[in-house]
Amino acid sequence: MFLKSLKTTTLAASLLVSATAIGFAMDKPGDGVTVRPVMAPSLEERFQHEILFSALKDLGYEIADPQEVEYQTVHIAVGTGDADFTAVSWHKLHDAFFQESGGDAVMTKVGTYIEGALQGYLVDKASYDAGVTNLGDLAKPDIAKRFDSDGDGKADLAGCVPGWGCERVIEHQLTEFKLRDTVNHNQGAYNAIIADSIARNQAGESIIYYTWTPYWVSGVLVPGENVEWLSVPYTSLPDGQTGETTFKDKNLGFSVDSIGVVAANSFLDANPAARKLFEVAKLDINDISAQNKKIQDGEDNDDDIARHAQEWIAANRADYDSWLKAARDAAK
Repeated sequence: MFLKSLKTTTLAASLLVSATAIGFAMDKPGDGVTVRPVMAPSLEERFQHEILFSALKDLGYEIADPQEVEYQTVHIAVGTGDADFTAVSWHKLHDAFFQESGGDAVMTKVGTYIEGALQGYLVDKASYDAGVTNLGDLAKPDIAKRFDSDGDGKADLAGCVPGWGCERVIEHQLTEFKLRDTVNHNQGAYNAIIADSIARNQAGESIIYYTWTPYWVSGVLVPGENVEWLSVPYTSLPDGQTGETTFKDKNLGFSVDSIGVVAANSFLDANPAARKLFEVAKLDINDISAQNKKIQDGEDNDDDIARHAQEWIAANRADYDSWLKAARDAAK
């Protein structure tokens, strides 16, 4: 009788342990897997990644220290298998990088994390109200001179960092719209270039610059208040790009875009939970701009950005938990 009771107790304990193990496996489908992210070296994109890092950790994954390289190399790293994913790939702007790095054969654009991303050219409101409303206007030397900051008679366009993708569009359009003789495309550290434009605007000078959303710049130079978006003469994009470039009745010259995860096919195939997470995760573009403004206001270290991500998760708990549920269900 004692042996029978002991066997029954042992069996019950084994079943409990097995049930616990199964429950843990369902709750943490990524247990034992280390994910290798790659991202551009931009503080303003750490937030988007941190939210997905948190979700992956809740699914049991370990997160390796992210590689930080420019966008073209980001796609090369994923395509060659040196990284597992990036959370910030512009679906249209970066498509050439995606294709050049192996395309669908080696990696996948998974889901749409962020919708409604814009890019384009802006001028100070005084210049816009004076009639400078189209990038093509700068082909006229007397208009271009209005934006000359170094005395050479050409407009000084605060432009795009080489390797980001936007520089290909700008360089293409300067030639296409016959602006080479009247416009300088100033490139370098974007934050330094745009800081100079902001200072000049505050001093009452005319400015022309490239920017994008989501980004903090449009919270300082506010379209409709301090600056205005320019139209372009017509749609002309490099690298075979196509897409809708009109926003609020203006042809901005860049495709209205979306941003999402690009991940290695080998990683996605082995990790259905991560794939589903990437498919369902959504982040409001205005939440990113608000967080980017916090960075600009001085909350700019790793701990600050990690806290911003946790604050977002707390404020959007139901959505976040729905991502985790979908991911766990996909792994069953």
